[in-house]
Amino acid sequence: SVTTKPMRWLHAHVRRKFVDVFSSQGSAIAEEVIRRIAELYAIEKEIRGMPPEDRATIRQARAKPIFDALEEWLQTQLPKISGKSPLAQAIRYALGRMPKARPYLELGHLELDNNTAERAVKPVAIGRKNWMFSGSQGGGKAMAIAYTLIETAKLNGVDPQAWLTWVLGQVADHKITRLDELLPWRYAAQAA
Repeated sequence: SVTTKPMRWLHAHVRRKFVDVFSSQGSAIAEEVIRRIAELYAIEKEIRGMPPEDRATIRQARAKPIFDALEEWLQTQLPKISGKSPLAQAIRYALGRMPKARPYLELGHLELDNNTAERAVKPVAIGRKNWMFSGSQGGGKAMAIAYTLIETAKLNGVDPQAWLTWVLGQVADHKITRLDELLPWRYAAQAA
């Protein structure tokens, strides 16, 4: 079955393992892996913002050969090095995750990693300890709702403060059956 979850395999995990090996040992193999991963990211930079169908077509033509060659090359390098070395561990880690990352090549709506989502939730993760003291379970739920509304507005290119101000001005006289009219993308269309 094909997963549709974004993968963090390259930048945040696999690449970091090879960067660590390269930093500590100066390995030519680690340097080559980093270079090949950079090629994949260069392609992603070029196609960012294109329709999913176009992204998938370009990935099949340009990224898939790099991805396939990287996987094959790693498999040939592994037997050549000590099995207990950090480099061997990094290679096994990469090879174990590559099948799960492969769907991004065929599905243009997937990203090479989920760094965008990670950055969006970073303020929540950083402030987690502060929110343990939100007052009550209800306070925690209210905070979760507030953060969801704010991040949804941001993802839709809407200034959260302007949108929430507008919603608060509308909501008192608005029918509950038409709440969808108050969503951020509706505000963006109306404000444009």
